[in-house]
Parts: sequence; C-alpha cells; structure tokens
Amino acid sequence: MNGILHLPARDIPLPQSISAEARALLAAIAERPVRGEMPEGNDPVAWKRAIAEAEEGVLPFLRPLDGLPGLTRDTVSMAGVTTYVATPEGAPSDRAYLDIHGGGLVMLAGEATRLMGLMMASRVGVATFSPDYRMPPDHPYPAALDDCFAVYRALLERYPPERIVVGGASAGGNLAAALALRARDEGLPLPAGLVLLTPELDLTESGDSFLILRGIDVMLRMPLMPSNRLYAAGADLAHPYLSPLFGDFSKGFPPTMLQAGTRDLFLSNVVRMHRALLKADIPVEMHIFEAMPHGGFGGAPEDQDLAETMRGFVARCFAAA
Repeated sequence: MNGILHLPARDIPLPQSISAEARALLAAIAERPVRGEMPEGNDPVAWKRAIAEAEEGVLPFLRPLDGLPGLTRDTVSMAGVTTYVATPEGAPSDRAYLDIHGGGLVMLAGEATRLMGLMMASRVGVATFSPDYRMPPDHPYPAALDDCFAVYRALLERYPPERIVVGGASAGGNLAAALALRARDEGLPLPAGLVLLTPELDLTESGDSFLILRGIDVMLRMPLMPSNRLYAAGADLAHPYLSPLFGDFSKGFPPTMLQAGTRDLFLSNVVRMHRALLKADIPVEMHIFEAMPHGGFGGAPEDQDLAETMRGFVARCFAAA
C-alpha cells in the first residue's frame, strides 16, 4: 500500500455558493486556452519571450485601473529603485503602504506594477509605494528582495515603523514576508502589519493544495517551479528568505492578514502559515473565500468584500500604534 488515492475522472461544475459575477468569471476563464508552461532551465532568450507573452495576456485586464478616480500619481526613485506612488485624495500624510507586486517573481514590471499600485491605493486608502523591483532572468535572487528592502529602509526615513504597513499578492506576498524576516534579522523595526494575499510563501511547493487543486485553480493552472528555480539561481528554495513559510517566527513578526480561496493553488501556503504564526503567538487573521481562485474574481462582490477586509485590517494596524 502506498496511500495513493485513485479517483475516477470527473467534471467540476460551477459552484452555486458564490455570486453570479464570480461564477461568470470562472466560466469565462475555464474556456480560455491553457498557456504553456514557463521554460525549464535558465535560457534568457526563452524566458524573456515567455514572460512577454504572459504579460500580453495580463495587461489588458490591468489597464482599466488607470481610470480609478481620486488618486494622485507620481514616479520617484527610492534608494535607486523606481517606485510608483499613488495617493488617495484626503489620505493622512503620516502613514504609508508598501505594496509589492506579484507575477511569479519573474514578470509584471513597469506599467503593470504602476497599475496594480493604483488598485491597492484605492483599497487601503493611504499613500501607496510600489517598487519596480529587478527580476530574472537578468537579476535573480536576491535582487528583488534587495530592492524591496531598500525601499522599506527609505520609507523608515520618512515614517515611523508603526505608520507603515507592507503588503503583497502572490509573489509580492513572498517578498513582503521575506522583507519582514530580513528586517528583523538585520535589526530594523518591523512594520505595523503585513497583508499577504494568496501569497507564494513556499517555493518548494510542498503543500497539499499544489496537488489537489492543480487544474482546478483556473487562474494558476500549474505550479511555478521553473520560475522558482530561475529566481533562486541555485540557492536553497527552503531558505526563509526564499520560502518565508519556513521562517522562525518566535523571534518576532508583524501582525499579519492572510487570504486565499478554496480553489487557490496556494491555499496550503496560507493554511500552514496561519498555523505557524499562531504557534509563535503572532497576531494573525486568515480569510478564505469560497471557490475563489488565485488572484480573485476580477471585480465580483467577493473582491469588494476582500478590499473592505484589507482596508479594515490596515486601519486596525495603524490604530494599534
């Protein structure tokens, strides 16, 4: 006996337990052709081609964010890192949100970074700083973490730590959590809180959901191991700065909000991180959304619920100071 379950082939229907808008999104994405896997190895030409093709499929869905009202926009250099700043009208001047973009640690730089920063600023209601960090194939680990860490250091020169919240989605969640571990290890003050949305916390992809939900998550159809290896460039994937899930949180970690969905390939990352933080007595909230795939439903009522949850958590982090 090897303990392997053998299940018959089955069709997965649309869930009736979510909004009509969310069902429509799942149905629409299920009809799209599945894009090929990222290339194996570290051929920079092949990687740049694959990244460009993937970004072509994402950017049309991000461009409408440029129309979000009530935001001032700026581009600055912080510690040598190009950083997009979005500030909601009437936002308090004494607090900041450091938003670290997703993209599998290899994509969604430049315009995509700027647009996603606008969305996060509209959600959290405070000045939002989005670093355009370096990525593979030209700049593997630790370049991205170095850049995000440098921007955090620069923010500490402008704001007290209790007036900074750090957040990220997917790969951005990886970098946000790694940043907090590194800040603690290097003796910097920790931010008031972390917002980790469907975070890529385990580059070893050892969790149960990487197997059980493969093919069911319509947004992230397959694991990201080729990208993980390219990013790590030979470093140990289990190192806490690469896979923050394996960090020692007993030495300190910020209050944390975790989010995933029941159809999210990264669900295990959130479940396991929640248990690890609880065991270390770190204040933590876990929000699991019904049938939500990686990255949300693209504007359904559930996404608005998530936005309100984020805004409330960030406000509580600032109020606790």
